[in-house]
Amino acid sequence: MRRICAVTVAARFPVSTTTLRRLAFANILANVLIVVTGGAVRLTASGLGCPTWPRCTDASYTATAEMGLHGAIEFGNRLLTFAVGIVALAVVVAVLLHRPRRRGLLPLAVAVLLGIPAQAVIGGITVLTKLNPWVVGLHFLASMVVIALAYVLWRRIAEPDGPTVPVVPGPLRTLAVITTAVCVAVLVVGTWVTGSGPHAGDGGAARNDLDPEQISQVHADGVFLLIGLSVALVFAFRAVGAAGPARAALVLVGVEAGQGVIGYVQYFTNLPELLVGAHMLGSCLVLLATLAVLQSTRERKPIVTPTPDVPTARDTATERSDPVPA
Repeated sequence: MRRICAVTVAARFPVSTTTLRRLAFANILANVLIVVTGGAVRLTASGLGCPTWPRCTDASYTATAEMGLHGAIEFGNRLLTFAVGIVALAVVVAVLLHRPRRRGLLPLAVAVLLGIPAQAVIGGITVLTKLNPWVVGLHFLASMVVIALAYVLWRRIAEPDGPTVPVVPGPLRTLAVITTAVCVAVLVVGTWVTGSGPHAGDGGAARNDLDPEQISQVHADGVFLLIGLSVALVFAFRAVGAAGPARAALVLVGVEAGQGVIGYVQYFTNLPELLVGAHMLGSCLVLLATLAVLQSTRERKPIVTPTPDVPTARDTATERSDPVPA
């Protein structure tokens, strides 16, 4: 009965592939947006604008006038979590209503949806630990995981359901995987740099006790390695005639160059809030561009349905001319 009702609803409210992909793209944008607004909370020292969780205060779930601008900013970011969750839920519903049903889409859509409350819980732990820098870093990295899942879902919608086949030689795909791993390492070390810097999210929040100059140098070394690997991918893909992967790698180099410029300028200008916020946005773009390169190294083929052998006129005539055994 439930299956019949689901089929009936899907028939009455069909969701096209175009609509589904637009919703999936909105899913990516929403999760990037909440990273940027979360950065704004920290950069305006509003991290403890709501000093507890899940309530904003011990007596109220919402910010009060007495809490001022910091309370409004922190509470506004919490409200935005619900908006992001609504977008993720809309994607799940659209996947269920899309016909024909696509295998592999629903697990990805549900994973993104479940990532939203998981992020809210980590955000709550961040508040309850008074903005512990390691938990703050985990909060950011969890957002990166959700963004990655949302991107894979968006790409998967446009692909057929057949097997994946590589479009570049194995060693180059391995190089793309290594580049992706280095990108993840750069993001992780970036949270350590943030945890050692001045923007704690609140005047009384602790720092991670790492030397800012030393950990910034480690981060910069990782960025140089990432850019070097990305440039190598551009030339390697071009050498084997893989135009699509080469374009994706070139875009990645451009995004990394822009992010590097922002990083150096913010470092030598004493980390102005606006540039730090732009750097957080750039981190999301670097991740997305890296995933685009990795995805470009393979393609998915349509499912080939075997057709039954139909005898031709020649086959029939041959069968009739065969001698009958004595």
